[in-house]
Amino acid sequence: MKSSLAPGIRLITSFSRDSWYRGFILFLTFLFYTAYHLSRKPISIVKSELHRNCSTVIRPADLNITNNATWCDWAPFDQDNYQTLFGVVDNSFLVAYAIGMFFSGIFGERLPLRYYLSFGMLMSGLFTVLFGLGFYWNIHSLGYYAFIQVMNGLMQTTGWPAVVACVGNWFGKGKRGFIMGVWNSHTSVGNILGSLIAGVYVSSAWGMSFIVPGLIIASTGILCFFFLVEKPEDVNCTPPQHHHDQESSETEPAENIQNSSHVVYGTITTESPGDVEEHTEAISFCGALSIPGVVEFSLCLLFAKLVSYTFLYWLPLYISNVAHFDAREAGDMSTLFDVGGIVGGITAGLVSDYTGGRATTCCAMLLLAAPMLFLYNYIGQRSIGTTIGMLLVCGGLVNGPYALITTAVSADLGTHESLRGNSRALSTVTAIIDGTGSIGAALGPLLAGLISPTGWNNVFYMLISADVLACLFLSRLVYKEAHGWCGRVPRVRGFKEI
Repeated sequence: MKSSLAPGIRLITSFSRDSWYRGFILFLTFLFYTAYHLSRKPISIVKSELHRNCSTVIRPADLNITNNATWCDWAPFDQDNYQTLFGVVDNSFLVAYAIGMFFSGIFGERLPLRYYLSFGMLMSGLFTVLFGLGFYWNIHSLGYYAFIQVMNGLMQTTGWPAVVACVGNWFGKGKRGFIMGVWNSHTSVGNILGSLIAGVYVSSAWGMSFIVPGLIIASTGILCFFFLVEKPEDVNCTPPQHHHDQESSETEPAENIQNSSHVVYGTITTESPGDVEEHTEAISFCGALSIPGVVEFSLCLLFAKLVSYTFLYWLPLYISNVAHFDAREAGDMSTLFDVGGIVGGITAGLVSDYTGGRATTCCAMLLLAAPMLFLYNYIGQRSIGTTIGMLLVCGGLVNGPYALITTAVSADLGTHESLRGNSRALSTVTAIIDGTGSIGAALGPLLAGLISPTGWNNVFYMLISADVLACLFLSRLVYKEAHGWCGRVPRVRGFKEI
């Protein structure tokens, strides 16, 4: 007679082999992209150390200085146009990232994801460390830091298309919004960890604020090389089902006669059953653009990411200037924005899964974000409680749509029914959407650097305008989804149409 199993063993055996592998891949890819964002964050924390108010800093007695106002600053950021110089450093990374992203998806479709990700993380680690070594090598050349940022931006483009493609290979559409909403918290977790790690060293030796994150992402690259599994078929697991024909039959009973009909943003398209076959050829750039919804969500993400990345790069400096916190305190306070982003991303995924309206969910959160940004600028610094509350709310509303578009929407579009089973389109579609968004990510910090000398109020007006424009680009898709809910077009939960 067999003895009863221990509770822990019963729990372990209750999950199938496929479930364990899926959980393992989800954890690994979460860890990988956490490292990517962790290595991007230090520059925003270190800015307030590179240019400080030297009148409040105790000067060493043996220091021979010629300028009392800038003796504690790090050249070349000791000049009056330091905000513009910070903008140059930010945009060296972001413009390279935006341009490289359009090509990264193409490479990601044609190269093994394990090698591609491992190489990208190792090289990102190298260039992050080199930025920090500028402190120890006493480098004061703007060109050096700009060049390092350009190379790092290109290397960082390896991450997003590859991890989304990998997760898309392992997970179907069922609860994709919720799963990817939880998974996408790696962005905020990486930002939080990057802020905290950089904050430990920023006041004593800011070079370590880059070196430590650089070593971390390089280590995860080694981990990726040894453990990542790209597809379920590689380990004899069952591949996910991306399209559910039985759901379509509930709303379209006539499809079993001869042709199958699918709803694509409110438009019924018909294709013969014989046309549905497995394709293995990588999709072209123009072919990916022709997928319904790709252009609209890409343009929406451009403005949504503009807002998100402006906060990513400038929020600690804004808190330091307006609330008069030191560099470490401002960095720690800025992590609350990312904490709100975690909740916002999960909430957006849950709501869009339940309603079947990805575009409507994004639009609603963007519309709410606009007045919240206005309020944060005017009352957000009145008390510590108000600051915490407003940062959490703004973080959720700003990062929620950004997270939803870059994860669940990208994966939905990359496995669109019009692709007829072509599983190699996901990386290209993801790269197009995130590449377009990265243009906004480059513009946001650049505009903030140019506008902030005229006053922080104008920066927030720019961010509010960007949120409104993001909503406008989704208006057609929201209209189509509203028609579906009114019964004019059969509604399919879980955003089956894309």
